Formats: sequence, C-alpha cells, structure tokens
Amino acid sequence: MKHTLIQRTAAAALLLVACSVQAQDAPTELGAMPGADQFPTVEFVFEERVTLAPATVLGETALGHRQYIPITGGTIAGPKLQGRVIPGGWDFQLRYEGGCGTLSADYFLEASDGTVIHILNESFSCGMGGPNGERSFFRPRFEAPKGPHEWLTRGTFVATLELDRPPADTAPAAAGAAPALGAIRIKVYQIK
Repeated sequence: MKHTLIQRTAAAALLLVACSVQAQDAPTELGAMPGADQFPTVEFVFEERVTLAPATVLGETALGHRQYIPITGGTIAGPKLQGRVIPGGWDFQLRYEGGCGTLSADYFLEASDGTVIHILNESFSCGMGGPNGERSFFRPRFEAPKGPHEWLTRGTFVATLELDRPPADTAPAAAGAAPALGAIRIKVYQIK
C-alpha cells in the first residue's frame, strides 16, 4: 500500500510538471512574430582603425574584378577591447558585375595585455553607401587563446565599415584615379 501511494504521488507530480511545461512551451504558429523579449540585441564592443597599403589589382577575371589590399597596422579602442592591429594581414576583394561583391580580410590583433587574436572578417554586399542607402555588414570571426579574451572565440559578432580617406589636400589623386584610401574604420558589435 505504501509503495502504491508513492508511485501514485510520483505519477501525479510528473503529470503536473508535464502539463505545466506544455502550457509554457506551447508552440506558436510557424512564422509568427516572436515576442520582443526573444529578439537578439547588439552590444558595441570595440572599433578598429585599420591602415592599408595601396591595392594590388589583378583586374577583370572570369569571376569579376579581383584585388587585394595589404593591411599595414592600426589601432583598437572600445569598452571591451583595446590594442593594435598587427601589420601583415590582407583584405581580398572580388567585385561582380552589377555592384555586388565579397570581402575576406584575414589578420591579427594584439590586445593591450599582449594577447594575439586572429580575426577573419567576411562579407557579401551590394553597394556600400549605394544610391538606395544600402549598408554593408560584415561577419567577423575571432580565434583567441584560452583565457581572458576567449569570449571573442565563443561570441557571435557583426561589424560595419566606414572608409577613412586622407584629406584631399594631403594626398591628391592622380587624374582619373580613385582617391587614396589610407584606412578603414570597423565597428564591432556582439549579438546577445
């Protein structure tokens, strides 16, 4: 009798838990707008000013216009990371007919505590600052050693890019050439 009472009590408790879980996790209609509390948020973590050498242009290929830009250094500042961009990386670019293109920048950062961090920044975009106000977003992925900067490896990030051209009076462009591009500014946000 005691054994049966314990079994009935346990079964009733399990049934109560199952009903309460079902009520809380009742699925919504597929494609229904989630509640505001389910939307991801973004947090600004740092900004890079990446200095660049002149582009090495391969030119028009069967895939599009190909070039790469050597990364010569830079600085990092922000609430969650400070340091420098280590010289020696590169930014591979492929521009397709119609204005869309890909970017793949592969380089290293050095945090203010001396930790070296790998970054691979990739994007596919159609018209940064284009006629319809398009914005380009990038997907930086980090590889940091275990320790205080490991959160970069584990996190999900998005970044924006702005061109940082020198003033026209300090580096005039040759006739018919695009203005010189001395640096870019990349703002990195963590998705939470």
